[in-house]
Amino acid sequence: MLTMFRWLLRLTVALIVLLVLAVTLIWYFAIRSLPDYDATYRVEGISAPVEIIRSTEDVPHIFGETDEDVFFALGLAHAQDRLFQMTLLRRAAQGRLAEVHGTRAIAADDLVRRLGLYRNAQASLQSQDDATKAALSAYAAGVNQWIRIVNEGAMGRGAPEFFLFPDTIAFWQPADSLAILKLIAAASSDAAQSEILRARLSLAWPDHGPEVVSADPLPAYASLFPGARLGTPERRRRSGADHPLGFLRPGMVLGGNAFAAAPDRTAAGGTLLANDLHAGLTAPSLYYLARVQLSSGGVIGATIPGMPLILSGRSSKLSWAMTPAAIDDADIAIEEVQPGNADRYRGPQGWTGFRTRTEVIRVLDAPARTITLRDTQNGPVVPALDGGLRDVTPIGHVPALRWTGLSRQDTTMSALMGMMRSQTPDQAARALSAVVAPAINVTLADQGHVSHVTAGALPTRSADHPTGGAMPSPGWLPETAWQGATSLAGQAREPDTGVSFTTEETPGDQMRLTRLERLLDDREVHSRDSFIAAQLDIVSPAARRLLPLVGADLWFTGDPAAPGTPERQRQDALSLLAEWDGAMSEHLPEPVIYTAWMAALQDRLIRDQVGPLTDDITRIQPGFIEAVFRNRNGASRWCDIAQSAATEDCTTIARQALDRALLDLTERFGPDVESWRWGDLHEAVHVHPGLGDLPALGWIMNIRQTISGGDFTVAQSGLLGDGDDPFRANGGAGFRGVYDLADPDSSVFIVSTGQSGHPLSRHYDDLSGLWRRGEYIGMSLDPQLARAAAAGVTHLTPKP
Repeated sequence: MLTMFRWLLRLTVALIVLLVLAVTLIWYFAIRSLPDYDATYRVEGISAPVEIIRSTEDVPHIFGETDEDVFFALGLAHAQDRLFQMTLLRRAAQGRLAEVHGTRAIAADDLVRRLGLYRNAQASLQSQDDATKAALSAYAAGVNQWIRIVNEGAMGRGAPEFFLFPDTIAFWQPADSLAILKLIAAASSDAAQSEILRARLSLAWPDHGPEVVSADPLPAYASLFPGARLGTPERRRRSGADHPLGFLRPGMVLGGNAFAAAPDRTAAGGTLLANDLHAGLTAPSLYYLARVQLSSGGVIGATIPGMPLILSGRSSKLSWAMTPAAIDDADIAIEEVQPGNADRYRGPQGWTGFRTRTEVIRVLDAPARTITLRDTQNGPVVPALDGGLRDVTPIGHVPALRWTGLSRQDTTMSALMGMMRSQTPDQAARALSAVVAPAINVTLADQGHVSHVTAGALPTRSADHPTGGAMPSPGWLPETAWQGATSLAGQAREPDTGVSFTTEETPGDQMRLTRLERLLDDREVHSRDSFIAAQLDIVSPAARRLLPLVGADLWFTGDPAAPGTPERQRQDALSLLAEWDGAMSEHLPEPVIYTAWMAALQDRLIRDQVGPLTDDITRIQPGFIEAVFRNRNGASRWCDIAQSAATEDCTTIARQALDRALLDLTERFGPDVESWRWGDLHEAVHVHPGLGDLPALGWIMNIRQTISGGDFTVAQSGLLGDGDDPFRANGGAGFRGVYDLADPDSSVFIVSTGQSGHPLSRHYDDLSGLWRRGEYIGMSLDPQLARAAAAGVTHLTPKP
């Protein structure tokens, strides 16, 4: 027995030693990829020495003799901190995620290949101006120089993730940056997905179904295809939306807020401009802070690793902010396939052949997939664009996509590069006339004025279009074809009131925009601090608008109920909501009750009529609920449950929905409504794409925080909407900035995680706490201040 004990002890000690050695080796190889910010490198591709000065928050300040040298260093700095993110963005734009993610990424790759994002980016390279081509080439050379340094110095493959993914790091190409911009364009637009949803709702209830998401009258979708066979809409939403495979995907809908005040509306007598850019919450953030010293002057702000651009920021003379523009830049064309010949489709002049080609999708740990890509006169055939396409595509037909982002002469990169170099709003407006996709709202501010420009390509549709582009339409009809596209950009327009504000919201759903208008108009004079307060505002205009309507006949009604009864719990909940100002604070119970109530109410209103399709409408539709309770155009019809003999009114449905919500919340948090907290439901999870869903690594890679806000607050934190955790925040402001041209060095900015993408770096999440608390860091262009506060200086010297 003693001998057995000794051997067990020896075996246990040996296992512990092996475990310690394994952890030590993993740690050693992982930290090898942490960059040394005080190193000196002799490199090819620059004409003179370059300095990369790192602030205490790891923001690079780059100084060089020429613009090309500066862009070279920006590429190197991006690669130092975000190489894995850059390669994943490139793979997403190329349709090659399945090579590292396996079979679960095949659908994403299939769609991107059909959209041809990378092919169109390669073709668009020749359309860029000479300065942009030089910047793209220099940037690519800087990225590739860091890859060489990593390989020659055995620096842990550049990022610890590369040890877990079978990935060979290919050298960066100028077209890679253009492809990422194409991917951003695809992620910024949900016009096609919105068309599909309207058509599905029309099929579910031809007379009134689209009212859920659109107030405009539309024809019955089935009437566009007389005699065609269409199915019944079903639940099509795919699971796994909370485990992203990349940082961007088509149709994810990027967003943002931008607002500005002219000098006569500010306390300091200079212009103010604020911008927050919305994206999925990822670790690291999509955005990266940087300062570059160009021949036109210093520029500082938000970049996306993979592109040599300051998307939102300022120079010494000009500041700019952007949000996606809410334009209808895409249409679905339903093409009829010739019976008996699947290689031909019906065009305006008769049957014509598809343009076809094949591509191979390589898949990790699985056989490669060969796909056949087909194009029509209207665009690429995209059966996987949206799960709901199956519902709206008649048998014997295929869907094709018209989209401005399919351009092969896309000059958007040159336009944004020109804006970044501009010295005046008029120069910036002229540069923005070359924007194709994504369409953007740009707010500009110089020392004396604020102005606004909308830029991008807007499709021209026939007045005889049967749906006006609001639903899929027959692709063979001449009246559904685009008649071209016009540039939206013109002269910079100054607001009459001295304040300007934009969001990505569509007309009829402008909750944040109306709240911003209220906040800016309530004060005659603004300051940097008042702009910060507006940017961090957590009052829900949707709650303020809906609760008085939905609860009008429920407030303080009925006799007092006994404690512990459902009636008393309902009264307690209504009493809290009656005194609530709409602030979606993580410390309050009211946001919990309100959000759960509205979700249950919308479900109860529409499920009876549209069935399983209800599960695909994951976002609360305030405009629809308001129309129902105001009975606009008879919209209260939604309150009557068709499958019951009784005639229900809206008050009954509202009470039943509240009881359902309270029952669900009680099962989760107990019966005391005053003890519930929004932060217990509303957690921001910054998910690492690819590794965040792994049980052990997810604990290391993901960043979790309770936060305030909601879908419709200015400080937006969008809800996941479905699954086991529907109130989790899955989107928000990845970047915030406030630019004060009265005192430029008092300008501030922040990203949602940290500058580094390396999980063992102290800069991986050091900014996330500030971001959660609504704090910022300074964004000065003063070179002496940057050098005095340097936490590290990387020197690049040219090889002889």
